[in-house]
Amino acid sequence: MTECLKRGNGYDRSRITKAPLLTESSRISAEQLQRFCVTILTRVGVGDADAQLTADALVTADAWGVFTHGTKLLAGYVRRLEAGGIRAAARPTIEVEGPSWAVVDGQHALGQVCGEFAMRVAIAKARTTGVAYVGVKQGNHFGALGYYPWLAAREGLIGISMGNDIPSVAAPGSRLAVTGTNPLAYAIPAAENDPILLDMATSTVAGGKVYTARQLGKPIPNDWLIGPDGSPTTDGQLYPEQASLAPAGGHKGYGIGLLIETLAGAVSGAAMMWQIGNWMWGDPQSPTGHGAAFLAIDAAAMNPDFRTRVDYVINEVHRAPTAAGVDRVLVPGEREWHNRLRALEEGIALPSDVRKPLADLESKFGLKL
Repeated sequence: MTECLKRGNGYDRSRITKAPLLTESSRISAEQLQRFCVTILTRVGVGDADAQLTADALVTADAWGVFTHGTKLLAGYVRRLEAGGIRAAARPTIEVEGPSWAVVDGQHALGQVCGEFAMRVAIAKARTTGVAYVGVKQGNHFGALGYYPWLAAREGLIGISMGNDIPSVAAPGSRLAVTGTNPLAYAIPAAENDPILLDMATSTVAGGKVYTARQLGKPIPNDWLIGPDGSPTTDGQLYPEQASLAPAGGHKGYGIGLLIETLAGAVSGAAMMWQIGNWMWGDPQSPTGHGAAFLAIDAAAMNPDFRTRVDYVINEVHRAPTAAGVDRVLVPGEREWHNRLRALEEGIALPSDVRKPLADLESKFGLKL
């Protein structure tokens, strides 16, 4: 097991007795899944350290229960690594920097390699200046953006990450996509509790959830998609060719998406909007040029009681009166930490839409998971 997977967060079993169980019957240990991913990545030319890092990010997402952004992505990464759209041996570099900021040229390396490098730079600078911004250009699909703020939270800093993407989300009043899903994530460390952790798309749902519903033959709610006439639709088969994702909260998600486009794309110098390549359906030989932004805040330098005060916030949330049938109001991330602890102890229950691409990789490379 990697150091990232072994590192605990002060979990207490008594705190998760009512956490939801992952329901798939077939479970695999995080260590086995990690080794499988590393083996596949190294087979297509990725160095061991980069393979370990990328595998850890993917397995962590699965352990959190965020299966749309876990090992399900591996087959797509392999396709691009083999074709050259992702450069297996590329090393991100700092192109320009100041005391509390930097711009990183990802050199079209794996998104996880770019993201970890950039967040580490942000953490180091924030240790000196208190707050730091690091933008990334010439990146790739970054996977679960919540992974990178967690790196900061583990070291006692607030972490924030965001990324842009090819347009797939409608704006209020539009009939076609205007912005990307442009996800935003943050992690806030506490003294006694697990970090507050939020990872959200600025669309009502991430596009991966629509694809998953299509693959599993499940219906979608009427607030996920905007059809070609500008009205909501429940026909998931229309996405992405004829339908766009709905912005989260209407004009609110749309406005936040434009802020992310600015910080991740305009400031960093990355590709923006329709300049960005479609990592899933586009030419695998062509780099996608994704942009991202990573921020770190050393709040304890400003207030030594910071983490204790975050505990107060969390505990106040937990004391909130609940509606019928609800045991406790949760803060963002609690379900993910509960899922992760259970996954590390009992194995990860991979859904069928994740097991299928992994089985295809087993066959392709002559491996057994």
